[in-house]
Amino acid sequence: MTAQELLKDFVVAKPHPLLEAKTIQIVMMREILDYTVLRTEETRELNVVTTPLSIVTSENTRRVAFLATKQKAAESRQLEQMLRTATRETGLVTVECYLKDKLCLECPRCGLFGATNVESGSAKIGNIRHRIEYGTAFSLQQFKDIGSATTFNGINDVTQQTGQTLNTRYAVNPASIFPSIVTLRSVTWPEVVLTIKTLLACKSYGAESRIGGDARNTIFGVVAGWEEVITPLELTLELYNRCVETGAELDAATVQAVLTQYKGLAGNPKKVRIFSADEVNTVVQDAANADLDKSFLQTVYGDVKAYRDVQRNAGK
Repeated sequence: MTAQELLKDFVVAKPHPLLEAKTIQIVMMREILDYTVLRTEETRELNVVTTPLSIVTSENTRRVAFLATKQKAAESRQLEQMLRTATRETGLVTVECYLKDKLCLECPRCGLFGATNVESGSAKIGNIRHRIEYGTAFSLQQFKDIGSATTFNGINDVTQQTGQTLNTRYAVNPASIFPSIVTLRSVTWPEVVLTIKTLLACKSYGAESRIGGDARNTIFGVVAGWEEVITPLELTLELYNRCVETGAELDAATVQAVLTQYKGLAGNPKKVRIFSADEVNTVVQDAANADLDKSFLQTVYGDVKAYRDVQRNAGK
């Protein structure tokens, strides 16, 4: 079966302001490949949170938090850049979209990530509601095992001697793993394609990405249904119990076992489908190999236009 056939019951024909319950969760491991600064505060310290050690252990530990906003910001810009390059290469004329102060409300990025209309007047059309959702990802390893602090100094150009300490850089060490989930609601197959391409292509995260922040996203699982089946924190705690505490391999089979367990907690378990490792590979490869040609782009841009037409007509 093709990826489209596998997902046919969980995608919509066209995006619409009124969302259906159809939900697709893409489960991935974000592997940090360079020192990466995951912070939001001026203290320059890493974002750290206290969580249970595992799903079966009440003991608490500290983990690094990869905030949902940090994931979304990098991937939203990656999609924007990909669309800009594809439209220029194919000669498709579109309105320029500028994050975050001048969103066009006409492109697939706005259609998927959502956008706010800042126009005034009676002719104003409403905002575009997001249909892609992120949750904070929590490090699989404990903070004490992956956090580092590097002190750096200034060098005198003449004497080539180091002066006083300039600053301390707090970062996540390379080879750290962040189990993560991206959730799609009421999306079309072309939007699944754009999402997977974005996840595979985005490789730079965090603050100070000019000198670090390299990462790779590897998709380990897909679960679809009428609701979110699992959250990133539950996934991390389960994988710590199944892999870190036992020394077992972190692979697609383990992720599939976790998803199967959580299927039983769903409100509509008969509507939930856990994709096998082969099916996940089919979905990822079909999406990655899809061409962003003029026909594809005309379809996704046309879908956003149709979405806005529905809003415009509803306001009359």
